[in-house]
Amino acid sequence: MQRPDPPRIGVLGGTFDPPHFGHLAAGLEVRHRLGLSKVLLVVANDPWQKSGLHPVTPAHLRLEMVRAAVGDLDGLEASALEIDRGGESYTADTLRELRGLHPEAELLLVVGSDTAQGLDTWKRPSELRELATTVVVDRPGPSGGRPPAGWPAVVVEVPALDISSCDIRSRFADGRPVEALMPAAVIEVVRSRGLYGCGR
Repeated sequence: MQRPDPPRIGVLGGTFDPPHFGHLAAGLEVRHRLGLSKVLLVVANDPWQKSGLHPVTPAHLRLEMVRAAVGDLDGLEASALEIDRGGESYTADTLRELRGLHPEAELLLVVGSDTAQGLDTWKRPSELRELATTVVVDRPGPSGGRPPAGWPAVVVEVPALDISSCDIRSRFADGRPVEALMPAAVIEVVRSRGLYGCGR
C-alpha cells in the first residue's frame, strides 16, 4: 500500500498590523501554485525588527484581526504559536517548534521579495535553510529582492496589490476609505476595538 504524500505547510509570518488583502493573496497564491496543505499566518508576538519604528498593536488584537481576515478561507489558518511562546519572535524558533509538531511535514517559509535579501541577517539563518524551503513572493514585472547568494529559494509571482499596513493605519486615523484594502470582518474588529485612532 502506497503511503500518502507528507503534508506541505506554508509558514507566512508577520506583524499583521493590520492584515489586508495583500497578505491573503500571497497565502492563497502560494498554496495554490505549490500544492500546499495549508498556509499558517503566524502572528509575531514581539516583532523585534520593527521595535521602535511605530507603536505595535498588542499581539492578541492582531491575532483577532488575522482570525477575522482568514475567516472561512480554505487552506489559510491564523497561528498563535509565537504569541503563546512569548518573548521576541524569531522565525528559527517557530520553524523548530513546527517541526516538532509536524515531524512528517515539509515546511515552506514564505517571505516577501522586500525582505528576502536580508534573510542572512535573521537569527540563526542556517537553521532557516535547514528547517524549511524558502518561498519568495514576488510581483509580476521586474524582479524584486532575492535571498543572498547560495540561498536556495522558490519564487512565486502573485497579483500586484499595492497595499501596505502603514497606509491602512493612516487611512483609519484620517477617516479615509479602507474597504477595498481589507476584509470587512477586519474593519469591524478595528472599529469595535478603536484601533489606529478611529472612533468606536
